[in-house]
Amino acid sequence: MAELESSKALSALLNGIAQCTFYRNPDITEELLQRELYPEMPEQDFRSLLDRMRGLLKSVVSADMDLNQLEAFLTAQTKKQGGITSEQAAVIAKFWKNHKAKIRESLITQSRWDNSLKAMNWRVDLKSQSRLADQVNAPVAIVEMELGKNGQAAAHTAHPSCVRRPFCPARYLSARSGVSLGRTLNFCAWSLTRPQSA
Repeated sequence: MAELESSKALSALLNGIAQCTFYRNPDITEELLQRELYPEMPEQDFRSLLDRMRGLLKSVVSADMDLNQLEAFLTAQTKKQGGITSEQAAVIAKFWKNHKAKIRESLITQSRWDNSLKAMNWRVDLKSQSRLADQVNAPVAIVEMELGKNGQAAAHTAHPSCVRRPFCPARYLSARSGVSLGRTLNFCAWSLTRPQSA
C-alpha cells in the first residue's frame, strides 16, 4: 500500500514538473507540489527529489527518447550510486509513454515565432504598365505569403509592394516586423530579366 501511494505521489510530481517546466503553467509551484504531495518530507529532501526528477525528465525530453532508449537510460540510472529505484524508473517510464506526444507538441509550439508562415504561393506575370517603357512586358515573379499566429485563421487581405532586389524572406519579414498578424502579403520578388549592360 505504501509503495502504491509512493508511486502515485511520484507520478503527480512528474505531472507537476511537466506543467511548470514544459507547459509553462504559472499556477504550479514547487511549494504547492511539496505541500500537496510530500507534506511530511523535509524541504531539503524534497528539493533533492525534485531536482533529480526534473533533471531526468529534461534528459528524456531533450533526447526525445523512444521506449527502448528510455528503458536503457532508466536501467543505467538505477545502477548508478545515488540513482533512482526500479519503482521510480517504472513510474517515469509510464509517465513518458503517456505524455511524450503532448510534451513534444507543447515544446514545438513554444519554439515557433508568433508570426509563422501559413501558406505561400507564387506565379510569373508580365508587367502591363510601368513608369519605365523598357519594363513593360518584362516577366516578374509574384510571391504571396500568408502570415498568422498558430491556431488562428488568417484574413486574406492583399498588401502589394514591390521589392527591387533579389527576394530574401528573412530580410523582408524582419524589415516589415510591424505587419499585423493574419495578413496575406503580395509583393514583387524580382524581375526575371537581366539588366542591360551599358
